Amino acid sequence: MTDILDQANRLLHEVAETHHRVFRLVDGADDDWASWYADWLVNLSELPALLKTKPVRSELTYLLVSLDKEYTASHPGQPWETYYAQRILDHFGSAEG
Repeated sequence: MTDILDQANRLLHEVAETHHRVFRLVDGADDDWASWYADWLVNLSELPALLKTKPVRSELTYLLVSLDKEYTASHPGQPWETYYAQRILDHFGSAEG
């Protein structure tokens, strides 16, 4: 795994853990999780630095929802964080992804 892909993977793992802690009273349940993830990733993480651009939160939200549907339908043989990280890097044009 490349360094930038590994970093994006770790950020996705971190946002999931953080979200679960914030929503601990409902065991992480949140129908609008993608909006929460996108806001955290855009405003509170190193993702914009990794991408060398600050994504528009709504675009990242849409991408996360799309990736969730793809991942659920295709059952790839890799962790969701890795699957999402590569596609986020591809989508936002990271040359190093």
